[in-house]
Amino acid sequence: MYSASGQNSHGWFTLQITGISRLFPHFDDIFSCIVMYFCCAISILVRYYGVLVNTTVSTRSSFSLWLQAVRAFSFTASMVPIIVGAMLALAFDGAVRWDLFPVVVLCSLLIHAGTNLFSDYYDYKKGVDKEGAFGGSGVLVGRLLAPKQLFIGGLISFGLCFLLGLVFVQIRGIEMLYLGIIGLVGGFLYCGGIGYKYLALGDVLVFWLMGPLMVLGSYFVLTGTYNSSILLTSMPVGFLVTAILHANNLRDIQHDKAAHVRTMATILGLGGAKIEYYLLIAAAYLSVVIMVAVNMLSPWTLVVLLSLPPALKNVKVISQATPGTQAELAMIDVQTAQHHFLFGILLSVGLLLSALL
Repeated sequence: MYSASGQNSHGWFTLQITGISRLFPHFDDIFSCIVMYFCCAISILVRYYGVLVNTTVSTRSSFSLWLQAVRAFSFTASMVPIIVGAMLALAFDGAVRWDLFPVVVLCSLLIHAGTNLFSDYYDYKKGVDKEGAFGGSGVLVGRLLAPKQLFIGGLISFGLCFLLGLVFVQIRGIEMLYLGIIGLVGGFLYCGGIGYKYLALGDVLVFWLMGPLMVLGSYFVLTGTYNSSILLTSMPVGFLVTAILHANNLRDIQHDKAAHVRTMATILGLGGAKIEYYLLIAAAYLSVVIMVAVNMLSPWTLVVLLSLPPALKNVKVISQATPGTQAELAMIDVQTAQHHFLFGILLSVGLLLSALL
């Protein structure tokens, strides 16, 4: 026996199925089913849990709270490898699907947003994010949003990314499904599940996931191919995105030890963590210089050397750090992210000039 509200819900669900099936008429049956039920699941979550509606007593708008929750300021870290991959595609001899580039960008932002939401959720649940701690968005510690909202928000972000990724699978083949699953699973397991962030595996896996994997993924979607030179060219991006995470962990050594979180910084200690930071920054520049020397990259890419001043400034800040100066390192991860963005844009400009001149 169905209630009136049950009838309305059933009718609404059927309407979602019908509408979504019209949006994806070109997919075969299995993809159509996946797309329809993911879309319906997302719609149900939004409708019944109010994920995108601010239910707190805050006077701020829901939009501004969610911008804070996803840490939109950090999106440059995922945009740089996508842009580098696109600039590498300029030198491709065959047809390039530039019409897919906006979808690649959107997928990148969605997976980054979802990872940040899951990270905040699990850090809060495990007691890593608490009053006075650096890092995180602060929306849970400040009680601006509920943990359930962030978790479901993460599911929605990943679900939408998966749906859009099916377009790439349809066009480029099963390899894109493998790349997408690696990215989504890697994003979730950063703090969820085994939580490799807490097992001192963050540096290594973030290097691959937000460096080579994203550059290769972007290039492959646009061109339908990849090669070892693309992998090598992505290395500087990987070194610097790892430096962002490592700067965060270096600053939080004392806090992470108290929370029983293992990172490379807590294992190496402050002195060893400083050396790792120096090596990551140096490796980014050295790898470009070497690739230019062996004619793998054009001399135009040496324009990245213009980003040395902020890099050296960050190195100086790190070098002066002591166990009692955590507050002075409060912005070092942001400053490293800014350097990563500048380096990435300059590398992209160098690749663009190489293709055009």
